[in-house]
Amino acid sequence: AMIQISNLQKKFGEKTAVNIDNYLINQGDMLGLVGNNGAGKTTLFRLILDLLQADRGKVTINDIDVCKSEDWKNFTGAFIDDGFLIDYLTPEEYFYFIGKMYGLKKEEVDGRIAPFERFMGQKKFIRNFSAGNKQKIGIISAMLHHPQLLILDEPFNFLDPSSQSIIKQLLKKYNEEHKATVIISSHNLNHTVDVCPRIALLEHGVIIRDIQNENNSAEKELEAYFNVSVEENIEAETNTEEETLTEE
Repeated sequence: AMIQISNLQKKFGEKTAVNIDNYLINQGDMLGLVGNNGAGKTTLFRLILDLLQADRGKVTINDIDVCKSEDWKNFTGAFIDDGFLIDYLTPEEYFYFIGKMYGLKKEEVDGRIAPFERFMGQKKFIRNFSAGNKQKIGIISAMLHHPQLLILDEPFNFLDPSSQSIIKQLLKKYNEEHKATVIISSHNLNHTVDVCPRIALLEHGVIIRDIQNENNSAEKELEAYFNVSVEENIEAETNTEEETLTEE
């Protein structure tokens, strides 16, 4: 297994945010973590990425205990929120900075960001971009060094439908081409069942279902659980901030 979660527990005061006995994520899995807001998705990601200390239990990535060594960071890319970005740099400067951390030459970085040229046109600081474009910058930067493990928290937030669709295709293609393990969280069932062949349903920090999703087969089961049709889900989604690249 690429990621092994054992007896993992995290509480905030009285509230148990994560409580997972045993869960394995295999190399090459494309896993969607779904659950209502507050189900513990972000906390779980922060524990996996050693951004938060567990009360007990542990997470290993390729047999490396994340608390005890930094080695897993070389092959891991993640974007949780815009706190990951350096907001007084331009996107281009930020990509070069990330590239340098992973020993990529400037030309290599240029080559890898070329497909996203249209986000790069603006020479302004990251802090002056809209939430949706910060999201795109974060996703691109997480994938820049072609990590074997990619973790993205709510990657479809703040994006307009056409950007959402581009990101979906990008993630599928990345998973296939690099045989990489990709883990995304989303409260949007529609996007998750579109992209992820495996879905973990989180409730109060516990993984209550681990679903194999073939041809969107998980949709019905998840709809029944959330007692909501995907249409309503889309309805709520379209009310997020509309995104254009010629922004405010």
